[in-house]
Amino acid sequence: MARNEWINGYLEAILDAGSKTRKRSDSDGKPTIAKFEEKEKEEKVFSPTKYFVEEVVNSFDESDLYKTWIKVIATRSGTRDRSNRLENMCWRIWHLARKKKQIAWDDAKKLANQRLEREKGRNDAADDLSELSEGEKEKGESNVSESVKNISRINSDIHIWSDEEKSRRLYVVLISIHGLVRGENMELGRDSDTGGQVKYVVELARALANTKGVHRVDLLTRQISTPEVDSSYGEPNEMLSCPSDGSGSCGAYIIRIPCGPRDKYIPKESLWPHIPEFVDGALNHIVNMARALGEVNGGKPTWPYVIHGHYADAGEVAARLSGALNVPMVLTGHSLGRNKFEQLLKQGRFSREDINATYKIMRRIEGEELGLDAADMVVTSTRQEIEEQWGLYDGFDLKLERKLRIRKRRGVSCYGRHMPRMAVIPPGMDFSYVTTQDSVEGDGDLKSLIGPERSQTKRNLPPIWSEIMRFFTNPHKPMILALSRPDPKKNVTTLLKAFGECQHLRELANLTLILGNRDDIQEMPNSSSVVLETVLKLIDKYDLYGQVAYPKHHKQSEVPDIYRLAAKTKGVFINPALVEPFGLTLIEATAYGLPVVATKNGGPVDILKALNNGLLVDPHDQNAIADALLKLVAEKNLWLECRKNGLKNIHRFSWPEHCRNYLSHVEHCRNRHPTTRLEIMPIPEEPMSDSLRDVEDVSLRFSTDGDLRINGELDAATRQKELVEAITRMAASNGHHGANYCPGRRQWLFVIAIDCYNSTGDCTEMFQETIKSIMQATQSGFGLGRIGFVLLTGLTLQETIEALKCCQVNIEAFDALVCKSGSEMYYPWRDMVADVDYEAHIEYRWPGENVRSMVTRLARIEDGAEDDIVEYVGACSSRCYSYSVKPGAKTRRIDDLRQKLRMRVFRCNLVYTHAASRLNVVPLLASRVQALRYLSVIWGIDLSKVVVFVGERGDTDYEDLLAGLHKTLILRGSVEYGSEKLLRSEDSFKREDVVPQDSPNIAFVETYGAHDISAALKDLGIK
Repeated sequence: MARNEWINGYLEAILDAGSKTRKRSDSDGKPTIAKFEEKEKEEKVFSPTKYFVEEVVNSFDESDLYKTWIKVIATRSGTRDRSNRLENMCWRIWHLARKKKQIAWDDAKKLANQRLEREKGRNDAADDLSELSEGEKEKGESNVSESVKNISRINSDIHIWSDEEKSRRLYVVLISIHGLVRGENMELGRDSDTGGQVKYVVELARALANTKGVHRVDLLTRQISTPEVDSSYGEPNEMLSCPSDGSGSCGAYIIRIPCGPRDKYIPKESLWPHIPEFVDGALNHIVNMARALGEVNGGKPTWPYVIHGHYADAGEVAARLSGALNVPMVLTGHSLGRNKFEQLLKQGRFSREDINATYKIMRRIEGEELGLDAADMVVTSTRQEIEEQWGLYDGFDLKLERKLRIRKRRGVSCYGRHMPRMAVIPPGMDFSYVTTQDSVEGDGDLKSLIGPERSQTKRNLPPIWSEIMRFFTNPHKPMILALSRPDPKKNVTTLLKAFGECQHLRELANLTLILGNRDDIQEMPNSSSVVLETVLKLIDKYDLYGQVAYPKHHKQSEVPDIYRLAAKTKGVFINPALVEPFGLTLIEATAYGLPVVATKNGGPVDILKALNNGLLVDPHDQNAIADALLKLVAEKNLWLECRKNGLKNIHRFSWPEHCRNYLSHVEHCRNRHPTTRLEIMPIPEEPMSDSLRDVEDVSLRFSTDGDLRINGELDAATRQKELVEAITRMAASNGHHGANYCPGRRQWLFVIAIDCYNSTGDCTEMFQETIKSIMQATQSGFGLGRIGFVLLTGLTLQETIEALKCCQVNIEAFDALVCKSGSEMYYPWRDMVADVDYEAHIEYRWPGENVRSMVTRLARIEDGAEDDIVEYVGACSSRCYSYSVKPGAKTRRIDDLRQKLRMRVFRCNLVYTHAASRLNVVPLLASRVQALRYLSVIWGIDLSKVVVFVGERGDTDYEDLLAGLHKTLILRGSVEYGSEKLLRSEDSFKREDVVPQDSPNIAFVETYGAHDISAALKDLGIK
């Protein structure tokens, strides 16, 4: 019953705390117990009630709580009111604990079911990919095993980047959206978004720009113009590296793209709805830069060699840009949402809903899955990240990735399946700060610090040396150095136990613990204070005074000096963490000539295999830790060998080596990526027909085949009329390859994406009425040829033509028709010829016939009928498979069906259209919004000059059409039935995570009448 005494104390404390915070009473005058379950979002102060409730709920099981409840009922004491309240509160906490246990059970059950479903999908894919001969299997698997084991990360089939590539003029785009990004005086640690990732991407941009063959590097991030942060974050451009004379390089630049609220610095969790706006702004920049670089490099646009997204948000941006431009994409996760989500669920302190609301975790996971869908390569720091973190995702499986790689290498069909290549490329480091004296062999002489002449030279030594040495009784002994934050996962207490219990190690060495900075341990976070208090208790327990240093403060700039001191004493660096994702401190210590001892869990395995300068240990085995340290300290020849190996191999972790490995892998991916065909139409400053109408005195010399010559002999009106007629005749004589206008000359593009269907999925008269109203509203106020119209629809081409027959609008009034949910594009001014370049553009990763029959099986729910969803042959084409959904039938939502296809390594885009009566399965790169971006590129139209007309609902790709740089007009009453009910499950993210709630680019129009539409356009500044 000892445990129950703790509960009793906690309950009494809750009651006392609650009585102080109650502010209201029941109607009968009795006090109301404070709702301790509610979060105190407004008051950011310590809540005793919340603290004690969490202690009870998380520390005791329900049987203990039940016993306390029985005891409270049986032994009521004091006032009746207090006893009643204590009994009531005890019951409520018991109920809360049971509810928490049920939530944890439900979440665990969901995770288990998801893993089973993932395993089933992977088995289906593995069955299809198991047709290699036994000889090919054995040969293939042996090659894969060898390539995975080698830390060099360059396989035999990859061309290694060398100085011979210097003649190339590559354009590289890096993307890192969140946080405060600048080249100098980085504010690392200012907030959770401005950390190691910011430092990494800036240094990567500089290093790539200094690599031969790379002409320009752009690092795209968010522009932040607010007094909350320094004004430098609002500058649109910042040079990171100045190219040297004669290098032929443009250098590296930070390009800041406006995105989201202009006057706020918002956390990464709030950036998701603004991703489309960033994509559009980045696309405009890249197109302009490609054009500018092309003018220098021979005339044709210089498209990016690779687009590299960092973290989930930038990964989604890179996926969209890669799809719009058809260039290779690389993804680096940095940290992964699914791993974090499962860890938080296991802790049991937060429900799935709380985690999702706080971290937008489901939106983040979907961004990572989208990145996997589109990526050609994923860069990781260690194998552990591949196996234990990326392996949690629907879109990746290590065994299937190996099989696909083998099949591609042998030219064997992969049956439409694609998976990104995983490349282990550790972060680069700058070793320029390591002086020559640090890199050469030394005798570890410390006379300058602890010898008889120390008083004369002490003032020239780093202050941190004296701060550390003052702890030691015998400072001549080798120093064992551990450097980390005071976190239980860093396992410092096990290291201290190993040192304290090994007498030989204590006699041979001192121990230095650099555990962050502290003023008062009691004021530190609970986890940190517990670690530090344990350290002090262990020092006292083993009587390690004079043998262990634990300074309270050190500066970041003093860390190199700490490494130097340990090296001069012929010491050893140790990282005993329970799990270490990478192990950057191991590389830093090696750069100063220190041998290392490291945990065998995680990244250190790869690092020590490359450096060959130390020993791996089980972090739970303190005897193994003590033996490894003793071995390196006692055996001087081994110490010297490890030091020598480390200094010899450290270049593997330098930035030049990182860039060579990186570019070699990218080049390998590009060889399997279709070459982009994108060409940008030349844009004259002004359409000629409109210019002529604004000029009263035209004096031109113009001829068409020598038949017509205009000079100053006719009056201005006649000359203008004849000139326009001559241009029209010339355009007509060019056949179908030309037109009397060029879409690239449009100043505004009006895009109609209204999904007007009745309850059975048939197109309604509202479709024609809305189109007529939009065209009528835009006829006045815009000059001839200044605006163009594009139709985006889920209809087939034939259905679109039939729907427009009833409309008093000529189909040739449209510059382009995008049909079948973005999978087909036609140009009425070219006799409805399909854009074959667009077809080739979206073909990448399209599984084709391999996915055709599988969709009906996966889209049907378990107890559904065979005819709930069947193929609609009349609407199918080479890049769109359509399926009819029976009225009233239950089929899987888009997110569920996409997940099942991902598990089987199929990458597709799925859209329910025709009021959820039809499912279109199209290529991954095909969608209505991506088709619009494609047109903006080839026609040279800025997306801010695009207006999209939609209804209040629509197909399941409706949300994608709302956000971005373009203006969106939502016409109320134009659409009665949509397909949004089949978009996402309840456990998924919400619409507010996709569409910004207060965007100035989105406006509502009360009706679909021409007058209201015209007024709305004027309100948006479109005239």
